[in-house]
Amino acid sequence: MDRRRFLLTSLAGALAVPFAAGAQQAVKRSRIGFLSPQAGPSPTIMEAFRQGLRDLGYVEGENILIEYRWAGRELEKARKQAFELVDLKVDVILAAAPPCIQAAKEATQTIPIVFAVTGDPLAEGLVASLARPGGNITGLTSIAPDVIAKQMELLREVVPKLTRVVLLENPNNHAHPRMVRYAEEAVRATGLQLQILKARNLAEIETAFGVMTNQRGNGAIVLRDSLFFDERTHIADLARRGRLPLMRGEREGAEAGALIAYGANLQDSYRRAAAVVGRILKGAKPGDLPVEQPTKFELVINLKTAKTLGLTIPPSLLARADEIIE
Repeated sequence: MDRRRFLLTSLAGALAVPFAAGAQQAVKRSRIGFLSPQAGPSPTIMEAFRQGLRDLGYVEGENILIEYRWAGRELEKARKQAFELVDLKVDVILAAAPPCIQAAKEATQTIPIVFAVTGDPLAEGLVASLARPGGNITGLTSIAPDVIAKQMELLREVVPKLTRVVLLENPNNHAHPRMVRYAEEAVRATGLQLQILKARNLAEIETAFGVMTNQRGNGAIVLRDSLFFDERTHIADLARRGRLPLMRGEREGAEAGALIAYGANLQDSYRRAAAVVGRILKGAKPGDLPVEQPTKFELVINLKTAKTLGLTIPPSLLARADEIIE
């Protein structure tokens, strides 16, 4: 081979190596499974999750792929979708909330699982402890012990003649017994009466609100739950028709028509869950990452609903609100 041909061949080979390596690197992307109990995507929640990933340098479509699955609160569907994600060999599963968390846990004991919203990971058997979860699961809890007491306090400010608080829980939600205990502790200090009603489906929700609106002096607190979240607009309509002051634990409840909402910010929870996912992609072990408590709480007041109910919101409370819906 002459000198000129040798140099050209060597140069082509030298250029091909980094090109091939670059092409291989471009193709290699981390894959995240996103398993949600909702029937479909929530734009604000999805953007918060993607933003949390972008903050760590992970951009969907560039260096990560996200496999989305929407279970619609159906446990068997969630189980099927969890196994689909395992078969796809995703690097980590974001299991948004029950029942998807349990489904993901059943599907794999090796692929890391991060939960974004759950009530009591200890009671649900997800982790060994909050500080050292162990195993392949960690994430964020949506429970803070003083939230229920704060919700009752806010209801009393809005409804001066409040005498009874009705708490709506879902017996299928493992976190709700703990929330009920918090509520029972809170009413001892307020002198309010507490009534517990249960609902597992839409028909039972309607029955519960029929009971609530047949009694006077009531205010209602609906505990955080995927069923109650999906039916938030219908629940708000039932409360307005019964002229019932309604407290929700998430801003979306007030946006749907509840009188007031106070609780952990969902968008912040998903953004922080994305940060946990990113840490795992960078090599952290889920069992070593403590379960995080909510840190960002928000107060949202729906003045349109207040007007419908004939209630005047104290100016001091309006001044403390993070958002006012007019």
